[in-house]
Amino acid sequence: MLYSKNQLQSDLNIFLTIVATLLVIGFLFIYSASSIYALEVFGNSHYFVKRQLIGLTIAFFGFIIARIIPLTMIKKLSPFFLIIALLLTSFTLLPYFAYQIHGSSRWLHLGRFTFQPSELLKIALPLFLAYFLEKNRTVNNSLPKNYVLLLFALILISLVLLKQPDFGLTITLLLTTLLMLFIIQFNLKQVITFTGILGISALLLIITRPYRLQRLLIFLNPWNDPQGAGFQIIQSLIAVGSGHWLGMGVSQSKQKFFYLPMQHTDFIFSIIAEETGFVGCLFLVTLYILFLYFGIRISQNIQNKFAAYSILGFVLLISLQAVINIAVTTNLIPTKGIGLPFISYGNTALVCNFVIIGLIINMVHNAKELFIGKNTL
Repeated sequence: MLYSKNQLQSDLNIFLTIVATLLVIGFLFIYSASSIYALEVFGNSHYFVKRQLIGLTIAFFGFIIARIIPLTMIKKLSPFFLIIALLLTSFTLLPYFAYQIHGSSRWLHLGRFTFQPSELLKIALPLFLAYFLEKNRTVNNSLPKNYVLLLFALILISLVLLKQPDFGLTITLLLTTLLMLFIIQFNLKQVITFTGILGISALLLIITRPYRLQRLLIFLNPWNDPQGAGFQIIQSLIAVGSGHWLGMGVSQSKQKFFYLPMQHTDFIFSIIAEETGFVGCLFLVTLYILFLYFGIRISQNIQNKFAAYSILGFVLLISLQAVINIAVTTNLIPTKGIGLPFISYGNTALVCNFVIIGLIINMVHNAKELFIGKNTL
């Protein structure tokens, strides 16, 4: 059965409806989770919602720009965009430019505003991977010599991110790369090899840094230090468990009363679980599953390889970020500083996510030769 242009547009409309629903949920629970903290610290319970609205305005302009840039230009400039994103991210390692929050130097201070340049890597790396894989795809799944270039780029990105440190984003980008290579290029043996290398590298990174080892030990048993390193994850589990089936009601969270740190950013899922219960969590998880499903479905039915690979990379990265965030808040994996896409507070992330959605729409609408129903991947 051929996949028609109308079906593609229908899938895109559903995909965008899912994104819009996530945004509405985000604004609702940013206010619910942050209102008490914002009132106490800034004297205005709407402080973070207003700042997120400012970010939404900037994000809209980013969306428009991403929507109208010619596809050929995006493809041609993708390697340079990765270089620029990596250079901006590396500026966070310089004390003069860096702005430190919660012990990590992930932000640049620009006058009255702070900006997290590593978010640009979430746009730049999938575009570069799409560009690279289109040029280097082989029939027999062999590894060309120029894969050394890709490996070098990944090592460089990882070193910069780990220096900040941002272990969570490093893992997210590497897993996205691994999945793209597996789906598009590699065979199972090569994936197992790369996974083994990644696993050994991650283990070495954990045991060579005391704070990472402590996070692993706390993950295994947070009640060993309930008032110290285990405090945040214990409070998160209390929030999630307090929701039961239907939750305590929107805005009725108790954990947001200065019990759960970072309740409107990395741990906003815990507040959602507390206020909407299992049913609300199931609805939210279903939205992310549908986001992944329709994103992959769209990418599979686009013949322009660069566009198809880019969309696949974007969808995988955002979905992985959601999985990691939810897994952290429920103590399924050690704590990492990863926000919930389209929902957690954060202007830079919001702008970059809007740019990604603009690029996806751009790639679907501007590849007119695509609609003949063949699987590209």
